[in-house]
Amino acid sequence: MTAPVAYPWEAPATGPAAALAARLAADLPRLETARLVLRAPRIGDFDTYADILMSDRAKHMDGPFDRQAAWLDFSQYVAGWLLRGAGMWAIEDRAGGPVLGFVSVGMEFGDREHELGYLLTEAAEGRGIATEAAEAARDFALGPQALPSLVSYVDPDNAASARVAERLGAQRDLQAEAGFDEPVLVYRHLPGDEDGGMEAYA
Repeated sequence: MTAPVAYPWEAPATGPAAALAARLAADLPRLETARLVLRAPRIGDFDTYADILMSDRAKHMDGPFDRQAAWLDFSQYVAGWLLRGAGMWAIEDRAGGPVLGFVSVGMEFGDREHELGYLLTEAAEGRGIATEAAEAARDFALGPQALPSLVSYVDPDNAASARVAERLGAQRDLQAEAGFDEPVLVYRHLPGDEDGGMEAYA
């Protein structure tokens, strides 16, 4: 039995609206790595997204958020696919199981370039999942999507996020950092190997 949703706007669509939503989602790129599937987000993923953003895990993202702010954040990244052809993926294990987190190529209000972002559930940490998912998203963004540039904006106190960027080979861009009023680390991503960590996409 499916658990009830918290609010009506979090309920899945029904009828023709659900069919349209499914067709749109099917057109979004699906990326696969050795261990992971990056797929189009579904409305049912919001609970996991909200759990992350409403917890102390979001402290480096101006959080914790309340549920309304988490919903608006989730919605803007999903909408990015329609508005800019770039957005958010949900991360799953290829063997199945719950959503492990999210990786995105987005442009929030105030961003100056497309940003590669990643956030995981607590249970998914410490397994290299953020690096593997972000590598696939980076290679797609700078390869098939042909975006002109890609950065990660990292809170100076967020050492874990900085380590992911560094594992991906991203380089600090001090000139870009100097353009912000608030302290921020700007990691500039360069294209990976020709094949990268991405095995397939549609």
